[in-house]
Amino acid sequence: MQKIRPCLWFDDQAQEAAEFYVSVIGGDSRIVDVTRNAEAAPGETGTVLTVDFVLAGQEYLGLNGGPQFHFSEAVSLSVDCEDQEEVDRLWARFTEEGEESMCGWLKDRYGLSWQIVPRALPELLGGPDRARADRVMKAMMGMRKLDVQALQDA
Repeated sequence: MQKIRPCLWFDDQAQEAAEFYVSVIGGDSRIVDVTRNAEAAPGETGTVLTVDFVLAGQEYLGLNGGPQFHFSEAVSLSVDCEDQEEVDRLWARFTEEGEESMCGWLKDRYGLSWQIVPRALPELLGGPDRARADRVMKAMMGMRKLDVQALQDA
Protein backbone atom coordinates (compact mmCIF):
# COMPACT_ATOMS: atom_id res chain seq x y z
CA MET A 1 0.00 0.00 0.00
CA GLN A 2 1.23 3.49 -0.85
CA LYS A 3 1.82 5.80 2.09
CA ILE A 4 -0.22 8.55 0.43
CA ARG A 5 -3.08 8.00 -2.00
CA PRO A 6 -5.76 10.34 -3.28
CA CYS A 7 -9.30 9.85 -1.99
CA LEU A 8 -12.03 10.76 -4.48
CA TRP A 9 -15.41 11.64 -2.91
CA PHE A 10 -18.45 10.55 -4.90
CA ASP A 11 -22.13 10.80 -4.05
CA ASP A 12 -22.85 7.10 -4.64
CA GLN A 13 -20.95 6.20 -7.84
CA ALA A 14 -17.49 5.25 -6.50
CA GLN A 15 -17.56 1.68 -7.83
CA GLU A 16 -19.05 2.69 -11.19
CA ALA A 17 -16.46 5.46 -11.58
CA ALA A 18 -13.55 3.20 -10.56
CA GLU A 19 -14.65 0.54 -13.06
CA PHE A 20 -14.90 3.21 -15.77
CA TYR A 21 -11.45 4.65 -14.98
CA VAL A 22 -9.86 1.17 -14.95
CA SER A 23 -11.42 0.42 -18.36
CA VAL A 24 -10.19 3.71 -19.85
CA ILE A 25 -6.64 3.78 -18.46
CA GLY A 26 -5.95 0.03 -18.81
CA GLY A 27 -2.45 -1.33 -18.26
CA ASP A 28 -1.61 -1.66 -14.58
CA SER A 29 -5.16 -0.66 -13.56
CA ARG A 30 -7.58 -2.71 -11.50
CA ILE A 31 -10.17 -2.77 -8.72
CA VAL A 32 -8.43 -3.99 -5.57
CA ASP A 33 -11.21 -4.09 -2.98
CA VAL A 34 -14.78 -2.98 -2.34
CA THR A 35 -15.94 -2.24 1.22
CA ARG A 36 -19.65 -2.26 2.00
CA ASN A 37 -21.57 -0.42 4.70
CA ALA A 38 -22.17 -2.37 7.90
CA GLU A 39 -25.24 -1.80 10.06
CA ALA A 40 -23.51 0.89 12.15
CA ALA A 41 -22.46 2.90 9.07
CA PRO A 42 -24.39 6.02 8.06
CA GLY A 43 -25.27 4.57 4.63
CA GLU A 44 -27.68 1.80 3.77
CA THR A 45 -26.40 -1.58 4.96
CA GLY A 46 -24.71 -3.54 2.15
CA THR A 47 -24.19 -0.58 -0.19
CA VAL A 48 -20.70 0.32 -1.37
CA LEU A 49 -18.80 2.58 1.03
CA THR A 50 -15.29 2.55 -0.48
CA VAL A 51 -13.48 1.21 -3.53
CA ASP A 52 -9.73 0.69 -3.56
CA PHE A 53 -8.42 0.85 -7.13
CA VAL A 54 -5.22 1.32 -9.10
CA LEU A 55 -4.76 3.42 -12.24
CA ALA A 56 -1.46 2.92 -14.10
CA GLY A 57 0.17 1.78 -10.86
CA GLN A 58 -1.18 4.68 -8.74
CA GLU A 59 -3.48 3.73 -5.86
CA TYR A 60 -6.75 5.60 -5.25
CA LEU A 61 -9.60 5.35 -2.79
CA GLY A 62 -13.13 6.06 -4.00
CA LEU A 63 -15.55 7.04 -1.23
CA ASN A 64 -19.34 7.15 -1.46
CA GLY A 65 -19.71 10.08 0.91
CA GLY A 66 -23.00 11.55 -0.27
CA PRO A 67 -23.93 14.74 -2.10
CA GLN A 68 -22.31 17.25 0.28
CA PHE A 69 -19.08 17.77 -1.67
CA HIS A 70 -18.26 18.00 -5.38
CA PHE A 71 -15.12 17.95 -7.49
CA SER A 72 -13.65 21.22 -8.75
CA GLU A 73 -10.87 22.14 -11.15
CA ALA A 74 -8.69 22.93 -8.11
CA VAL A 75 -7.70 19.25 -8.20
CA SER A 76 -7.20 17.32 -11.41
CA LEU A 77 -5.53 14.13 -12.58
CA SER A 78 -2.87 14.72 -15.22
CA VAL A 79 -2.21 11.92 -17.70
CA ASP A 80 1.13 11.70 -19.52
CA CYS A 81 0.19 10.55 -23.04
CA GLU A 82 2.78 8.92 -25.26
CA ASP A 83 1.37 10.29 -28.53
CA GLN A 84 -1.61 11.84 -30.32
CA GLU A 85 -3.32 8.47 -30.58
CA GLU A 86 -3.39 8.13 -26.79
CA VAL A 87 -4.54 11.75 -26.39
CA ASP A 88 -7.38 11.11 -28.85
CA ARG A 89 -8.43 7.82 -27.20
CA LEU A 90 -8.51 9.19 -23.66
CA TRP A 91 -10.17 12.44 -24.73
CA ALA A 92 -12.95 10.55 -26.50
CA ARG A 93 -13.62 8.21 -23.57
CA PHE A 94 -13.48 10.84 -20.83
CA THR A 95 -15.68 13.32 -22.69
CA GLU A 96 -18.43 10.71 -23.21
CA GLU A 97 -21.12 12.31 -21.06
CA GLY A 98 -18.41 14.69 -19.77
CA GLU A 99 -17.40 18.12 -20.98
CA GLU A 100 -14.42 19.62 -22.76
CA SER A 101 -12.53 22.55 -21.33
CA MET A 102 -9.46 24.42 -22.55
CA CYS A 103 -5.76 23.56 -22.92
CA GLY A 104 -6.15 19.78 -22.64
CA TRP A 105 -8.49 19.86 -19.62
CA LEU A 106 -11.85 18.12 -19.40
CA LYS A 107 -14.37 16.93 -16.85
CA ASP A 108 -15.56 13.34 -16.98
CA ARG A 109 -19.15 12.17 -16.41
CA TYR A 110 -18.54 12.20 -12.63
CA GLY A 111 -17.27 15.79 -12.59
CA LEU A 112 -13.60 14.88 -12.02
CA SER A 113 -11.14 17.09 -13.93
CA TRP A 114 -8.42 15.51 -16.06
CA GLN A 115 -5.48 16.98 -17.96
CA ILE A 116 -4.76 14.94 -21.09
CA VAL A 117 -1.19 15.97 -21.89
CA PRO A 118 1.02 14.74 -24.73
CA ARG A 119 4.53 13.84 -23.58
CA ALA A 120 5.96 16.32 -26.11
CA LEU A 121 4.39 19.36 -24.44
CA PRO A 122 6.88 19.96 -21.59
CA GLU A 123 9.78 19.76 -24.04
CA LEU A 124 8.09 22.22 -26.40
CA LEU A 125 7.40 24.66 -23.55
CA GLY A 126 10.86 24.29 -21.99
CA GLY A 127 14.37 24.83 -23.21
CA PRO A 128 16.29 27.93 -24.16
CA ASP A 129 14.15 28.95 -27.19
CA ARG A 130 11.71 31.27 -25.42
CA ALA A 131 10.17 32.48 -28.69
CA ARG A 132 9.24 28.89 -29.56
CA ALA A 133 7.85 28.34 -26.06
CA ASP A 134 5.70 31.48 -26.44
CA ARG A 135 4.37 30.27 -29.80
CA VAL A 136 3.57 26.84 -28.35
CA MET A 137 1.83 28.41 -25.34
CA LYS A 138 -0.24 30.68 -27.60
CA ALA A 139 -1.22 27.70 -29.77
CA MET A 140 -2.13 25.61 -26.71
CA MET A 141 -4.26 28.40 -25.24
CA GLY A 142 -6.49 28.22 -28.33
CA MET A 143 -7.03 24.45 -28.11
CA ARG A 144 -9.42 22.24 -26.26
CA LYS A 145 -7.95 18.78 -26.96
CA LEU A 146 -4.22 19.20 -27.50
CA ASP A 147 -2.93 18.61 -31.02
CA VAL A 148 0.70 17.42 -30.96
CA GLN A 149 1.41 18.30 -34.60
CA ALA A 150 -0.03 21.81 -34.27
CA LEU A 151 2.03 22.35 -31.12
CA GLN A 152 5.19 21.13 -32.86
CA ASP A 153 4.44 23.38 -35.86
CA ALA A 154 4.02 26.47 -33.66
